[in-house]
Amino acid sequence: MNASATQQGAETKGDTGIAFRHAGAFWAGVVLTAAGVLAHLPEFFGAREMGFRMVGMPMSPLMHGGMLMVVVGLGLAAFGLIPAGTLHRPARAPESVVLFRTMDDARLTRQHWALLFVLGVALMVDVMKPATLGFVVPGLKAEYGMSTGQAAALPMIALTGTTIGSLLWGILADRMGRRAAILLASIVFVGTSICGFMPSYGWNLFMCLMMGLSAGGMLPIVYALMTESMPAQKRGWLVVLHGGLGTVAGYLLAAGLAALLEPQFTWRVLWFAGLPTGLLLLVLNRWIPESPRFLLEHGRVDEAERVLRRYGVTVTRVDAAPRAEERATPAPAAPGRFRLLALFRPPYGLRTLTVGVYAFAWSLVNWGFLTFTPTILRDRGLDAAGASQVLFWSALLAVPATVLVAYLYGYWSSRKTMMLFTALTGAALLAFALVDPGAGGARTAWLVPLMGLLLVGSGGIISMLSPYTAEVYPTWLRGTGSGFAAGCSKLGGILAPPLVALTLLHFPGFVMIGVVTALPVLISTLVLAFGGIETRDRPLEEMSGAPGAVPGAAG
Repeated sequence: MNASATQQGAETKGDTGIAFRHAGAFWAGVVLTAAGVLAHLPEFFGAREMGFRMVGMPMSPLMHGGMLMVVVGLGLAAFGLIPAGTLHRPARAPESVVLFRTMDDARLTRQHWALLFVLGVALMVDVMKPATLGFVVPGLKAEYGMSTGQAAALPMIALTGTTIGSLLWGILADRMGRRAAILLASIVFVGTSICGFMPSYGWNLFMCLMMGLSAGGMLPIVYALMTESMPAQKRGWLVVLHGGLGTVAGYLLAAGLAALLEPQFTWRVLWFAGLPTGLLLLVLNRWIPESPRFLLEHGRVDEAERVLRRYGVTVTRVDAAPRAEERATPAPAAPGRFRLLALFRPPYGLRTLTVGVYAFAWSLVNWGFLTFTPTILRDRGLDAAGASQVLFWSALLAVPATVLVAYLYGYWSSRKTMMLFTALTGAALLAFALVDPGAGGARTAWLVPLMGLLLVGSGGIISMLSPYTAEVYPTWLRGTGSGFAAGCSKLGGILAPPLVALTLLHFPGFVMIGVVTALPVLISTLVLAFGGIETRDRPLEEMSGAPGAVPGAAG
């Protein structure tokens, strides 16, 4: 345990696989960051008599001091958490290979379920951040007296942050570890919760960008860690079902907080939820063991063995010298400094194209077609209540589909299930274009079934994206690949709104927008057919061709 021993900080005891540079600095940073956020509360509650309207208020010395505390606290936490050299030194494969001969056949233990619960909370918090935007914008628009176009800058800036953050945190997860990256993202959640206390729109935009940078990272980290910790035969359906339910729960949490808090404390308090949720993740992180595959990739063999024992896995050490059949197959390029570039080189280039097109196609449907559907319905004469009712009943139809997606992905075929749901989504979009429900007040009976079909298809696409992406890359590239896919799924939030708005300006109704958004989805079906790989029941190392993997041995 030589390499790991030099990296371990004061808190590395037990078998969780976390390495601090300085544990005291990290926790001091956490306390300082939380205190800096709380320092903004007196000014917020001081505005109670004005209905918590803070627009135009000067920032008090206490608020300036609080912002400084947040900045210093985040710096301290990052310093205490990131081991020296982590960000620029390539990972090293261990001298001896540890084969998990029983890991992929292991039964689910209490530790597996505990991990799923904690990561489910992390996923809910991640989903809650962008979902809150929809509840924040109307109140923000009214308080600042802005037009819809001016207010639209907030979600665009936030989604730009999540796109960049997905790439950044994916790379960090491959460098510093999955668990350490979750810790760092959690403390940034806490620090950026001051967004709602900013009295000017410019500061709101800046803090929302920072919040997006932190929120964009949780998704790739969670799925990388979950994929690397679950047995192969249960990995597919379990991770997909977990992701689908976590996403629904995140939206429900955002809606519930808005309904409970916004009427009394206005839109500003919704961002404050980052403080308790971020601190909750820091507490729950104690029950998140580091990925054993990441530990092995960095030569921390003894720690990996301790983590595996928590999952009830028997470990066998073998000589790392390659067998004859292994020498015949060239190993993929070793991890280097610029991991993002490795996504586009053999043998991963085609996989990157596949997941990138798949994710981007979904983003155009979600941020383009679905986002503008209520507007189109209202333009067709359906009132706000009627439009909301259509979307509500359609969404209910999509909920049971999460279970169906998980079953097909885990027990039929991952690649074919993804193709099925992209084809289903494309067909639903083309049906909208063909029928154009609501045109001239006719064919409104088609709205609920077509919208239900579309939500089933698009919901299936996004629930499979992150699990599939995490499966098709090797350990040293898994976080980066997952971050790239997550970024592509947010890219449509930046590009789709102006594209769809321009389309609707010249071609009102569902006809042209249905065709424009259907084409990328159908193209992704073809790309999956030629470039997708089957992941069902396959060990991760078998799919990635990782050096030292023994054919037929569990990963």
